Amino acid sequence: MGKFTVPGLSEKDGERVAEVLQERLSAYNDLHLTLKHIHWNVVGLNFIGVHEMIDPQVELVRSYADDVAERIAALGASPQGTPGAIEKHRTWDDYSVGRDSAQAHLAALDLVYDGLIAGNRKAISEVGELDPITEDLLIGQTGQLEKFQWFVRAHLENASGSLANSGAATERKAADKARA
Repeated sequence: MGKFTVPGLSEKDGERVAEVLQERLSAYNDLHLTLKHIHWNVVGLNFIGVHEMIDPQVELVRSYADDVAERIAALGASPQGTPGAIEKHRTWDDYSVGRDSAQAHLAALDLVYDGLIAGNRKAISEVGELDPITEDLLIGQTGQLEKFQWFVRAHLENASGSLANSGAATERKAADKARA
């Protein structure tokens, strides 16, 4: 951590907010790589729709990573965007679905979004007491991520409102349920 932070925030609080943001930066970097993996590996019916739906998500998530990294720097810390940083902060398993159908990937991606959004909500709760600017940044990003998850879930939902991957605890199981 540097010898400064943003005005109105103690160095200790600035350091803690930067730590929380670093975890989000690693999660965003992981998500944009996962989204590109899905983009390259989706096949079958609905290929083009899903393939094209994913790219705007990738671009927005990349911009979120940039915004978070710049906020970390403004707080006086050094943002870490390396593969090692992703691994260090990862509390989730690596994406486990390879070349597969649109439904299988979307079912697995739904679980990815579950984890990312839950992590963001936890971060929002933690930084809200310390830094309303960072809280606002994360709230806006999380709202868009929830919208993307809704796009994904719209492909998985049946007429009665149930999701094809309902009850699945892993990406593989979610993909298996969606293929059934």
